[in-house]
Amino acid sequence: MASNLRVVIAAAGQGSRMKTRVNKQFILLKTHPVLAYSLDFFEKQDMVDEIVVVTSEKEVDYCQREIVDKFRYRKVSAVLPGGRERQDSVWEGLKHLSPDTDFVAVHDGARPLLSSDVLQRLLNEAREWGAAIPGVASKDTLKMVDKDSFVRQTIDRSMVYSIQTPQVFLYSELREAYQLAYEENYYATDDAALFEKYIGRVKVVAGDYNNIKITTPEDLMIARSLLEGREE
Repeated sequence: MASNLRVVIAAAGQGSRMKTRVNKQFILLKTHPVLAYSLDFFEKQDMVDEIVVVTSEKEVDYCQREIVDKFRYRKVSAVLPGGRERQDSVWEGLKHLSPDTDFVAVHDGARPLLSSDVLQRLLNEAREWGAAIPGVASKDTLKMVDKDSFVRQTIDRSMVYSIQTPQVFLYSELREAYQLAYEENYYATDDAALFEKYIGRVKVVAGDYNNIKITTPEDLMIARSLLEGREE
């Protein structure tokens, strides 16, 4: 089945937990900014024909000049200013894509360790179900606690997944979910939650434990070690 896949990368988060003035997507990770690793990945995927980056308004020019132009990413069609919340930023990216978009992958720019196998699985399942997201099973025992931090319940971890990005959707359906969410002023923490609420079921596929999101200085050290392992 021939179909195009386009990518929206959300890179507007300030990352206060990194304890730095620099947007976490622009922090240097070995030889490149964090965001550049995601762009490198999607640039090399034959199944991807367009990338849109959404960053904070004050960093649009920097991102265009110091990352997109400097590293010559030919698939990046635009660097756009984002909004107040992540959802607002992704919406700006979705609106930029042309109506002939078949599938869209929404990715967090702070996840630099992507896998071609995972992306292919996501696209395969999205073709069948309309929406597919990567998830990894919890390795730890999970507890639900009350407001006083006493355990209320031990959760069956076989039924709980940590969800990652990229998340892949039929473009027309994800765009419809966003439009309905804005009509109701509804905000969610990821795109799949909007799809679940307004469109239908979302398929979870096997993700990659190495596909970490850089949120703290410790995450940066882990990512550096994982990249060095890949090089070896």
